[in-house]
Amino acid sequence: MDNRFSNIFNLTEDQAIALLKKPLNTEDGTSERYVGAAHLINFPSERSINALIEAIGDQNPALENRIARRKAVESLGRLKAIQALPILRSCLSEEDVLMVENAVWSIGEIGTEDESLLEAIANLLTKPNQTYRVIVHTLANFDYKPAIEKIKPFTNYHDESVKSAAIASLARLTGDNSQMNLVVDFLQNDNINARRACIQDLIDVEYYPAISAIAKAPISVAFRLRGIRLLAAKGIGAGKIAFAEIESSLDRIIRDRPQDIDMVHEYDQPPSLEFLIRELYHTDFGRCYLAGKTLLELYSEEAPDALLKTYANEANNDYGAHFHVIKLLGLLKHRPSYDLILEALHNTSPQFQKSRAAAAIALGNLGVSEAIPILKETLNTPIFDLKYACLLSLEKLGENLWLTVADDKNLLIKAKANHKLSSINS
Repeated sequence: MDNRFSNIFNLTEDQAIALLKKPLNTEDGTSERYVGAAHLINFPSERSINALIEAIGDQNPALENRIARRKAVESLGRLKAIQALPILRSCLSEEDVLMVENAVWSIGEIGTEDESLLEAIANLLTKPNQTYRVIVHTLANFDYKPAIEKIKPFTNYHDESVKSAAIASLARLTGDNSQMNLVVDFLQNDNINARRACIQDLIDVEYYPAISAIAKAPISVAFRLRGIRLLAAKGIGAGKIAFAEIESSLDRIIRDRPQDIDMVHEYDQPPSLEFLIRELYHTDFGRCYLAGKTLLELYSEEAPDALLKTYANEANNDYGAHFHVIKLLGLLKHRPSYDLILEALHNTSPQFQKSRAAAAIALGNLGVSEAIPILKETLNTPIFDLKYACLLSLEKLGENLWLTVADDKNLLIKAKANHKLSSINS
């Protein structure tokens, strides 16, 4: 679990419990109760767990309290508090759909062999307006086969993310993968949430034939990279796939060129440069990639100035657009942007982490030899995509560093290095 932001207020256990118990009618009582519930995940003690259970028992219907109760349920799941299972079970019958969702998720995190509790979760599939995706996933994670018949109707559900989860969960529960091509098809769905969600479903089924499609999907690089890494690590570790089968897909994701993406959107007429620049700020990366590809094809001369202008005005503080601007400046081989790209390489702010790997790739695309020692130094990073990107760019700049990472702690970097070395020596 990523805990970088888990205790940003530096609260002690006593302070967090005090906030959780704070009366609702005090100033800012709501958000403080929520903050208390959120920060108790840092203290896996009986006191914290009991305070969270007590908070759930407070049935005050005020919105502020409902939000705090939901967070308390989630925190108990994160703490894997088995003693909380009885109260979490009682939450399954509440009218607050988000409360039910959090309770199901938390029970899944804690784990149980109580068949009656699993049956209660499965029965939620017959109740209207629930968060069915979480319920279906949780039942599959428990390998609860009595839920199969209740899950089947959701393979035709109107919400694509639920439909994807149902198909994948039935594959897990029955061992029949014959419908998994339908889940792969969701990678090209118009709905961005369906595209993102189906990657988790493909991971859960360990559906290795989807790796190349994931690499080309019009989704944020973070989603795709996580999918490939988890599938590749499982497949290679189990001896079910060889690194050579996934190498090109992994390289494609790290380089992340818009021309390598299978687009789901299209333009009905050539768009203006101004329009394309604005599209780089879109939350749907499918639209960002189409804008980047079109910008490279139609406006390669004018693009650098436009990118630098939007960087100065806005993209320097928007982590999505920042990522695309850095990457495009490299693909445009705009050498005057060297210092700006270098700055991105060294930006350690958590929200700008995608831009670091993009900057490493951009430096290789610039073909600037003075970047070599900087990329070599950056190889000391523990961040997978940044290290892999540095290795690819160093190779592009004529430097073969594969031997230095032949025993790397990361399975995929080690596999890449040994695959490269074997091809060089053969």
